[in-house]
Amino acid sequence: MNTETLVGYGVAAVIVVLVIWLRSRRKERPIRNKGFGMLVPVALLLVVFGFSLQSLTRLPDHPFHLPALWELLCAGLLGIGLGSIMLYHTGYEKREDGLVYAKRNKNFKYVIIAVVVIRVALSQYLKGLEYTEFTVLTMVMAYLYICVWRVGSFVKYRQVRAR
Repeated sequence: MNTETLVGYGVAAVIVVLVIWLRSRRKERPIRNKGFGMLVPVALLLVVFGFSLQSLTRLPDHPFHLPALWELLCAGLLGIGLGSIMLYHTGYEKREDGLVYAKRNKNFKYVIIAVVVIRVALSQYLKGLEYTEFTVLTMVMAYLYICVWRVGSFVKYRQVRAR
């Protein structure tokens, strides 16, 4: 394995551990700021991916061109599917104190690990694509995945809060 692959696996492992750790801490504290913090990653990723796309257009050894429309649609559908799985396993509950907390889900850590394994396996399968195409497809999939999960979680939270 090359160094880039090992770094990618390391980053994926750190992300999994952080998500599981943050989720485990979150169930002990109520959700604050009317739940708008859930939407922060959607805005941040849009900015980060925008800068990433801009830098991809300036790589000297890799001419930039967008992937085919069908590849973008497949990446988008995969992102929506993975986000839907995460959303299904995300829940909220209103407790006696009138505040809304994240609901504990015993399977959440397995779901997040499975999602990362699927993404890593697909990235290994699609390594034959040109670097810029692969990066754009990964960003589309990740952005839609985060959007579906976070916006859907926000809607679920607001529904529980309104009760």
